[in-house]
Amino acid sequence: MVNNGRSCYLVKVKQCLVVLLALSSLLQARETGNRVVFVGGTISGIQARSTARIQLLGADALEFDCRGSSLRIPYKDINTLEYGLRVSRRYVEAALISPVFLFGKKKAHFLTIGFVDKDGKQQAMVLKVDKDDIRPLLVSLEARTGLRIEYQDEEARKAGRG
Repeated sequence: MVNNGRSCYLVKVKQCLVVLLALSSLLQARETGNRVVFVGGTISGIQARSTARIQLLGADALEFDCRGSSLRIPYKDINTLEYGLRVSRRYVEAALISPVFLFGKKKAHFLTIGFVDKDGKQQAMVLKVDKDDIRPLLVSLEARTGLRIEYQDEEARKAGRG
């Protein structure tokens, strides 16, 4: 009888583990792609400073999704990739928190993608990319488009290559 109770207990433990495993995979699931901010460009219908996602999962095109609008850009149509930084001092933080913030710099990472649309017109979009996402994004774009990244200056080159 004790053995039967133990086996029932083990079955319940296994069931709980299976449920936890299924839930953990659901909790880890998140939106694919990199979160970016659309700063501006020539694409109509997308408002500046809109949060968007850029996905490089497709073998032949990147996907740009912004507030219900979706844009698919074939890699072969991309003709410009440019990376730059905007470095600014942290004056607001220094004034409000501590003068120590004057010694630190805040870097914003920008990626410009130029491409030819389906009508044969040159288009461009400027994206602000998180510092943790910029390097993998640059490497992926270089590999998929066959283009080299153009760096705005030497500091951008150092930041983009690590």
